[in-house]
Amino acid sequence: MRAEVDTVANTPVRVPKMAELVAAQLRRKIVRGELTEGEALPAETALMAEFAVSRPTLREAFRVLESESLISVRRGARGGARVHVPEQTVAARYAGVVLEYRGTTLKDVYDARTVLEAPCAGLLAGRRTDEDVERLRAAVAEAELLMDDPSAFIRAHMEFHALVVELAGNETLSVLTGMVRHIIDQANWSHVDLDAGTPENIRANRRGFRAHVALVDLVAAQRADAAEELWRVHLQEAEDYLLQNRSMTTVLDLLG
Repeated sequence: MRAEVDTVANTPVRVPKMAELVAAQLRRKIVRGELTEGEALPAETALMAEFAVSRPTLREAFRVLESESLISVRRGARGGARVHVPEQTVAARYAGVVLEYRGTTLKDVYDARTVLEAPCAGLLAGRRTDEDVERLRAAVAEAELLMDDPSAFIRAHMEFHALVVELAGNETLSVLTGMVRHIIDQANWSHVDLDAGTPENIRANRRGFRAHVALVDLVAAQRADAAEELWRVHLQEAEDYLLQNRSMTTVLDLLG
């Protein structure tokens, strides 16, 4: 026990650089909504005085925030830093890069999508409102009108999946599924390019559409367990269809 205490005590503690501390304070203002989308940060001289730092330190803090896509800096007479609120797409793009580097397979991504998204259908059925059901029915009706247009139909299909997650009301699941869906959507588009309008594609679209209709009915009836199981089967069927006979097997093949 004494050895463990000594090891911890002797571990050097990294003191954050001043630029990191400045970036942290500005980041906190952004995530708390004190700084809004498109708002210009105060002039450099004002920020230097506020934080009692030099211009190089402040600009280093700006670079940190730029790397996180929280600000953009324009140089020149009309330049300055403008705020960008955190967006799910930024996390999705970075997740894609990490998965590419790790050699992740598309099957791995689809399996993760099922684990994350199927419970959302159950959550939605358990907490749905009349307005939720109306939005789902409207989405299904719109997709039905697009059945003869493969590109438009797959877009409506993907939007329905996103709507199910949104209406489930869990922000963490929404962010996580959004990171995965960025890759899934790219795979869907590549598949449309390969076999749009073929008999197999038409059958798959109709089968998927029937699953969407059935889900809305289960959500309306607040049958949470049945909704989750239906969505799990639907997601697995979609995975089987989309991964068959593909030349692309990894995230790198798709996004690289």
